[in-house]
Amino acid sequence: MPNIYQNIDSNKRQTFFVVTAFVVVVSALGWFIGEFFTESGGLGLIPFALIFSGVSGLLSYYNSDKIVLSISGAKEVNFDEAPDVHKLVENMSIASGLPKPKVYIIDDTSMNAFATGRDPEHGVICFTTGIIQRLEKRELEGVIAHEMSHIGNYDIRLMSIVSVLVGTITLLADWFTRGRLYRSSNKRNSEGSGLILLIGVVFLILSPIIATLIKLALSRNREYLADSTAALITRYPAGLAGALKKLTNDEEILEAANGATAHLYIVSPIRAGIGRGAANLFSTHPPIEERIRRLESM
Repeated sequence: MPNIYQNIDSNKRQTFFVVTAFVVVVSALGWFIGEFFTESGGLGLIPFALIFSGVSGLLSYYNSDKIVLSISGAKEVNFDEAPDVHKLVENMSIASGLPKPKVYIIDDTSMNAFATGRDPEHGVICFTTGIIQRLEKRELEGVIAHEMSHIGNYDIRLMSIVSVLVGTITLLADWFTRGRLYRSSNKRNSEGSGLILLIGVVFLILSPIIATLIKLALSRNREYLADSTAALITRYPAGLAGALKKLTNDEEILEAANGATAHLYIVSPIRAGIGRGAANLFSTHPPIEERIRRLESM
């Protein structure tokens, strides 16, 4: 059974491969569109797509924490308002060697938490009142360590990069399907191989779906990494495992959560209404049962 360090190394390697796959997909799409559906050919569209997506990504990157906290209805609390929570966060901050993040609270009886901020110097951990009130100290430490792991592992920064790449793929596909396919003046179109053209069109149409699935897979991958790192910080994997068991049995709905922020939470706040297989495929989180199994095996 792999230990904590092996789990961390494995997730980092897989993350590298996923990001590399994104770059390959974007490059392939740009080449295909330029080669078959423009006069100049080649990769002429790529710079424009990357510039547009890059500017949008940078704007969201530097303001994502404020946007998420506003959408979630979270309020910052100082030490006097929540001394016990601040002490636990400070302890986990010292244990992880990271700056102490700001503490925010959502007034909701459901049990959940998330981290945001583009780097450790701008980190934020947000809790619902339900998770603070209903978890034991060691369990809440595990949750905090999990969120500190997201901050320390630069998960928010990585997901911002992935979002830019997904946006680029979607932009290229949208540009293509809005009429460039039917442009008859392009000589390359008539000379291109029919089989290659067909494969390219299918790939182009399906690429936004594929990109979204890869993004979700990466998000699930980061959850495994954060669980492993949290166990390393606390030296007590049973704490986080116990918290996850309670969270999975919590039937209350977090009203402030939505599809745009669901991937940030320690467990998905959105209940899937589809079959188990499809739910796992399109879920932002890995199965809680598997997360608990891995923690209990460490």
